[in-house]
Amino acid sequence: MTGSESTGKTTLTAALAAHFGAVWTEEFSRTYAAERGGVLSASDVEPIAWGQVAVEDAGIALATRVVFHDTDLVSTWVYAGHYYGLAPEWLAKTIDARRADLYLLADVDLPWQADGIRDRPAGRDEINGLFRDALERFHCRYEVVRGMGAERLESAVASIGRSGLLS
Repeated sequence: MTGSESTGKTTLTAALAAHFGAVWTEEFSRTYAAERGGVLSASDVEPIAWGQVAVEDAGIALATRVVFHDTDLVSTWVYAGHYYGLAPEWLAKTIDARRADLYLLADVDLPWQADGIRDRPAGRDEINGLFRDALERFHCRYEVVRGMGAERLESAVASIGRSGLLS
């Protein structure tokens, strides 16, 4: 899963894991930011990236068929560029080496909800564009998921079905 804040990524990732009987991993940066009261700086990009890698690797180790990640290093790349102007050089190489088989880009069609960490209620369209640009830059295979509640889950399941990855 990837996309702008407050687009239902965590809810959808958990729902997909339940639907497919699979493992899912949480977004490391959310926990990291919460521990720091939502205040981050450029010096936090690398610890967030390495924490994300560790979370993903733990999920991969538990998976028997598939693992769903609630974001990955593409998110770290996008937000590092957006907030601090650039991301560490090694991050691009690591994204290339760890590219997921399929990305589900959550559309910004859900209402924004404050949670103490999110800070861009008016900038989601812009950020969503940055996610699209990053997915294309890294040659990621992706599908956009839309809809509310069960409709969003159906959109994601259909996207996965079209991919042929779980057939």
